[in-house]
Amino acid sequence: MRLAHSLALGAAASVLLSFGTMAGPTSDEIGRLGKDLTPVGAERAGNKDGAIPAWTGGNPTPPAGWKVGDPRPNPYKDEKKLFSIDATNVDQYKDRLPEGQVHLIKTKPGYRMDIYPTHRSCAYPQWFYERTAAKAGKASIDGVYIKDVAGGTVPFPIPKTGIEALWNFKLRYAGEGKIEHYTTVFSSKNGNFGSLKQSQNVLHPLSDPKVESPADVDSLEWMILNTVVSPPARNGEMILVLNYIDRPSGDAWLYFPGQRRVRRAPTFAYDNPVPGYENLEMVDQYPMYAGSPDRYEWKLVGKQEMFVPYNSYEFRARRGDLHDIYLGDYTNRDLARYELHRVWKVEGTIRDGMRHNASKRVFYIDEDSWQMLHADLYDAQGKLWRIQEGSLWMAWELPACVQQEFVSYDISADRYIGENATQDGPETDWLAAREGRVRKNQFDPGELRRQGER
Repeated sequence: MRLAHSLALGAAASVLLSFGTMAGPTSDEIGRLGKDLTPVGAERAGNKDGAIPAWTGGNPTPPAGWKVGDPRPNPYKDEKKLFSIDATNVDQYKDRLPEGQVHLIKTKPGYRMDIYPTHRSCAYPQWFYERTAAKAGKASIDGVYIKDVAGGTVPFPIPKTGIEALWNFKLRYAGEGKIEHYTTVFSSKNGNFGSLKQSQNVLHPLSDPKVESPADVDSLEWMILNTVVSPPARNGEMILVLNYIDRPSGDAWLYFPGQRRVRRAPTFAYDNPVPGYENLEMVDQYPMYAGSPDRYEWKLVGKQEMFVPYNSYEFRARRGDLHDIYLGDYTNRDLARYELHRVWKVEGTIRDGMRHNASKRVFYIDEDSWQMLHADLYDAQGKLWRIQEGSLWMAWELPACVQQEFVSYDISADRYIGENATQDGPETDWLAAREGRVRKNQFDPGELRRQGER
């Protein structure tokens, strides 16, 4: 372990030297937070034609009668769509669409995007706003890694570079940790998809407002303990993943019930395929993007108005059968909601001397939540290869805009994977870490063995 840590730090140092250190925001820029900028750094004003309204505090209050643990009602269920984008009119709107969406519309018969009125519904705790303002300018970038970041903040509310915007996504606030039960769907043309049911505990140490320095949490970015529930042949398989903010790769361990032993998984990183996922997802595609950003040069293209998935209550509503949602070629279009929002466009291109199956990645990150709503991945020849689409909705109990369900389309395989599908299971416990049901000491290789022997 000590040797591996030393090697990781050595590799990190070489990345730092090649990238240098970025300058932070000025005091005048920081002073804009809570004024013409929202407390998380978005533009408070609407756009010129009014299609994007001004942010007025979001929608942190749940509908009357809702309580934690209940199915989440759609506060916009009575709204009618404004229009649809399909193969007959997609060229008219392509300037406001990611390349991946244009591709799906043009190549998948029946694929469409229903556009609804825009609601800037995202809201966060008051303490989160205050900490973001108080800590603005404290975090900094060395190479592609982040340092001096405090817990429970947007590290760079006024990003100047692609890597700063990316770290805002990576450390986005979605609560301190959760317990979730979900299904991974592997599409089939006839609709009879394969699936993998899983239970997962997640901890975000740097979402805790009591954390003043990465050293307080061993520089941990996130921690995952995942258990396969079904199919029966894989029941009890477990993986533990620890990702860090200051080194090229994290730590991972696997447990297989048949072997009754825990072993390290050093290849569980970057573009290696997720085991048992039919080669439809790389490790760093979950969720949307994760892991070390050191293999790419990151560019902040700028802010754009785009049609993106938003207020996805209908898509992730409780339903008895996932087959009504995850169809043969794409997800059920009647359940998808898109709105016009401002997003940060971030491009990652492979660094000299590095390799990755995705030579380029283009990310679209929401200005109001720092959640990634869409990603286009390109292969070694520069051709569009994989298309990822996220979701977004308010978890009122936090409060925070969160993302769970997402989809990744593989053009070459002509298939897709539906990740974190919770629609046929219980609601996620978003308060699990805050209320002590998820704790840091649970994320230990010994815990894999103890759970496996129960």
